[in-house]
This record gives sequence, structure tokens and C-alpha cells, in this order.
Amino acid sequence: MGTDLHELLRSLRVWDPAVTELPPFDPAAAPDTPLPLFTTWFAEAVAAGQPEPHTMSLATADADGRPDVRIVMLHGADPAGWSFATHAGSRKGRQLAERPYAALAFYWPVLGRQVRVRGSVAPAPPEQGQADLHARSTGALAAALTGRQSEVLPSTEELRRASEAAWRRAREDPTAPVPTWTLYRLCPAEVEFFQGDANRRHVRLAYTHREGRWARELLWP
Repeated sequence: MGTDLHELLRSLRVWDPAVTELPPFDPAAAPDTPLPLFTTWFAEAVAAGQPEPHTMSLATADADGRPDVRIVMLHGADPAGWSFATHAGSRKGRQLAERPYAALAFYWPVLGRQVRVRGSVAPAPPEQGQADLHARSTGALAAALTGRQSEVLPSTEELRRASEAAWRRAREDPTAPVPTWTLYRLCPAEVEFFQGDANRRHVRLAYTHREGRWARELLWP
């Protein structure tokens, strides 16, 4: 018997009190710039046991303006921007070359929180990208060395052979270069913090970068 998707959807709860804490959020006490608040919320998500809090949705658009989205890993956030990495020749790498703008979305359901970031994207200097890659795990280097991201794969057997070779090289040469591997930084123009509320009076605090400074405003939920 097939699954009734709509019935299954109706049976699900959002922010089940048994597993979710909806902490209070006073936007009046928020800092003047978004990065310190993001750092605090991220640390609180880690402390609350949120699985993989460093994963995020990355939205880009192709040359015709058609949107694309996928889950990637946050590599850092500092005054230079929010950073992530990929091969320059991957689908997202090509899209960023054509339209150097993107949006990020973090969702930490254990606290009923979201953070959305939108802005321009630029590649970091190649040496920074390689340093970031080599500071990560052997598996991360092996995956990067496997390469050919987003290309058509003839068979899983071909992937197995390429991956095994990449793992061998990663173990033998932990500083092996991957020229196409690129660290990207999103320079935020807008950052929004969303705190869920059990009475659906959600708090949305939006930061917008205007004329060299950050402005803050509340949004209707």
C-alpha cells in the first residue's frame, strides 16, 4: 500500500515541545551588527545538541535567472563574510561565476531558529582556499581530489575507482593541491534572524547594510 503523503504531512508537528525549546528573544537587546548575534546563536545551537548546525542551504541562480539550491557546509563567518567551498567548475561554481550573488539559510529546529543571509559572493585568494581545504579532514581532501563535481557519472564503479585513488593520494600527501577547489565568501547585504514562538508571534529581526553601516528593523511574521 502506498503512502498517503498528505495524511502523513498532517500528522507531523512543528516544534514538538518534547524535543524543542523556544527560547525568548529580545530584539531590542541585539547587537548593532549581525555577526556577533550569529556567533551566539550558532554556539547555542551547538550547545542545544542541534545535529550538524554548520550545514546550510545555498541558493544561486544560473545565467537565465533560474534558481538552484542545495545543502553545503559553513566554513567560517567573520568580517569578510560567510564562507563555503566547492569546485569552480561545479554547477554552483559556474552559476556564481555568471551571477556572483547568493543566499544562505540556516535552520536550527531544536531552538526554533532560522538565519537568512543574502549578498554578493567572491572567491577568496587561491592560497586561502587550499589552506582551508588542507586544514580539514582526510575525507574532505579525498572528496576534493576525486573531482569532476556535477559532471555526468557513467557508473558507480567508475566513482569507486576514482574515490579509492583519491583516498590513497590524500593519505600519502595531505597537502596535495586541488587547483579547482575554491573558497567563496558571501559579503552580506541582508541578514535576518527568526525566532519561533509557540503562539505564532514569531520574532523576525532584519539587518540591512546601508551606506556603510547596518540598520535594524522588525518584520511581521
